[in-house]
Parts: sequence; C-alpha cells; structure tokens
Amino acid sequence: MDNTPEGRKLEIGPEILNKLNSTRKWTTFLSVLGFIFLGLVIIGGLAAGLFLTIFKTSENALGFPESLLTITALVVGLIYFFPVLFLFRFSRNTRDAIHNLDNVKLTKGFRNLYLFFKIIGIIVIMVVLIYIIALAVSGASLTFVNGI
Repeated sequence: MDNTPEGRKLEIGPEILNKLNSTRKWTTFLSVLGFIFLGLVIIGGLAAGLFLTIFKTSENALGFPESLLTITALVVGLIYFFPVLFLFRFSRNTRDAIHNLDNVKLTKGFRNLYLFFKIIGIIVIMVVLIYIIALAVSGASLTFVNGI
C-alpha cells in the first residue's frame, strides 16, 4: 500500500501539529456530546416505551406496538454508537501521538477517523435510499388514491 517512492517522506511541522491538536480537542468535545446524546436516546426510548406500556388503554391505541418505540431507540443508539466511538478513538490516539510524537498512534488515530467517515458515508447513503423509496411509495400511493 506504500505508493511513495523511496526517499520521499511527509513531514509534519509545528503548525500542522498545532492544527491537529486543535482538531483533536473539537473531536473530543463532539464525541463526548455524542456519548451523552446516545445515552439520552436510549434512556428516552426505554422510558417512552415503558410509559406507553404502563398507561396503555384501549381508547388511545397508537396503531403500532409500544415496544417498537423502544426497539427503534435501541437500534438508533447502536447505529450511532460506532461513529461516536471511532471519533473518540481518533481524539485519544491523536492526543497520544502529538504528546509523544508517536507515528504508530497517529496512524491508529487516522485509521479511526477513516472508519468514522466511512460509517457516516454508509449511513448517509442508506438514509438517501430510504427517502427515495419513501417518496416512490408515497407517489404510488397518491396515484392510487387519485384513481379512486
């Protein structure tokens, strides 16, 4: 995978290390907020599912099982966990690399950043596909309703 010819090296100067350290601080902040949000999503999903199950009456039926809300929150939490974890690992490995001038840690940090963007890209593609399918289904539904 090494495409650079022998003798050519990429050097990281003090200005780049300063910018990388600043980026690391922001990614640490965002990943901690991500973990907090993740906890709130899971707790909120569990609480809402429990609340709807306890106060369930035949008069106010939702039209879907109450446990579906809890399952959805857990699935969203599971999907959201991995990008936040990779962003956090990038922060920690980059911090260690900057403080110790360790190329191995820097490589691990950038590998985690790559995995973060790869997962985010896959999630974005899936969401766009879901929107396209939803638009196609709703368009077909409207055509069917207009024909009646």
